[in-house]
Amino acid sequence: MAKKIKTNGGVKLAVINENVAGIDVSSTEMQVCVPEDRAEENNRVFGVFTEDLYKIADFLSECRIEKVSMESTGIYWVSIYKVLVERGFDVILVNARDVKNITGKKTDEIDAEWLMVLHSYGLLRPCFQPDNFTRELRNIIRHRENLVRSASKEVLHVQKSLEQMNIKLSNVISDILGKSGQAIIHSIIDGERSPEVLVELAEKVCKTPKEVMIKALNGSWDRDHLFTLQQSQEMYEYIQQKIVLCDKEVEKMLEEYCEKNDLENKKKVIRCSKIIGTKSKIHFDVEKYSSDIFGVNLMAIPGINQIALLKILGELGVDFIKNFENFDKFCSWCNLVPNNKISGGKLLSSRIDKKKNHVGLILRQSANSLKQNKSELGQYFRYQQSKKGYKMAIIATARKLAIIIYTMVKNQQEYDPHCQQEEYISNLQKKKAKLIRALQNTEKQLIKAS
Repeated sequence: MAKKIKTNGGVKLAVINENVAGIDVSSTEMQVCVPEDRAEENNRVFGVFTEDLYKIADFLSECRIEKVSMESTGIYWVSIYKVLVERGFDVILVNARDVKNITGKKTDEIDAEWLMVLHSYGLLRPCFQPDNFTRELRNIIRHRENLVRSASKEVLHVQKSLEQMNIKLSNVISDILGKSGQAIIHSIIDGERSPEVLVELAEKVCKTPKEVMIKALNGSWDRDHLFTLQQSQEMYEYIQQKIVLCDKEVEKMLEEYCEKNDLENKKKVIRCSKIIGTKSKIHFDVEKYSSDIFGVNLMAIPGINQIALLKILGELGVDFIKNFENFDKFCSWCNLVPNNKISGGKLLSSRIDKKKNHVGLILRQSANSLKQNKSELGQYFRYQQSKKGYKMAIIATARKLAIIIYTMVKNQQEYDPHCQQEEYISNLQKKKAKLIRALQNTEKQLIKAS
């Protein structure tokens, strides 16, 4: 943080970071600036190849640099960031929006020097960045998410091909990805055209009458649509195989990390009793690994399922608590609190910024799943919905989830639903008092009217 000192010339900013450097990152070159007394050519241009990145690290070591600042420009900062962190430098990544207000001519040399100057006075606000292990884990988990989206697109292509042949399979079966739907689709691809034979492949639990299913499976069997159906189904199954391989790689990384840091069986996992669905199922025990790493079972929180827990683990990493002083700053980073703009003592705006935060999006999705949940958090969602509307209820509940996650990990305390019950009872008492006041006012109006 910046500090002010009193001098004979007045109040000035104090230099709190002396051994600092600034790097302006681009796709073709790296502009590196160090203090003038550290090198004859203190503002240099380097290439972007791997050997150039190691030359930058050597140059900074020779100049006795300890801290480095750079802008988060696309993905071009990732390689140099990893190299510098591995070499022991304290690297901070800053939002380009926070350092762009510089007057005069804008060049790479000036940008690098400006980053160095701001960093030396402690005027830069670093972005949250996990360690290199978490970053590798996050990349694979995000890749898995992309595969899941690709698989969903192929399912839509399968449905389209069936509809174009007037095969109304989705009308008589709730899920074409289920056992019955997949058996019928595979039989169609293998050449079966008789609706009576295809109907027999459906499971007995299917509630649709066979007569209706026979009508739904009587189509045109066009050659082109059968071809696209086969291609889309094969692509879907291929992507599912790649998702399984992603899960194996993630499990291998988590297992190696737990063994390296002696986290396995350090604490008994207090498992929750949630029913795990089959769609996008994770093919390893994510509940166990997350409990070993975080120290608590976050899956016990209502709304947090296997998928959400895996994403949270990949986005936040192991020691995310150290980067946030309190849960208010954590919620602000998750973009779950309004950005209040005050001028002249008046509140001008209290909107939530339109910026993408993966953890915030995960918590919003989890909050949305609580709208019909019978837990205390589900009651909290409906209470907020009655006050502020559906969209704001999602934000409020997502913020509540963020606070619970932060508190559980920081205090190493398992989820206690009774804490939420006390708040729910308090809200009900306030609602009761409000209704009583409204009833009393209505009685007074009736007395006056009579």
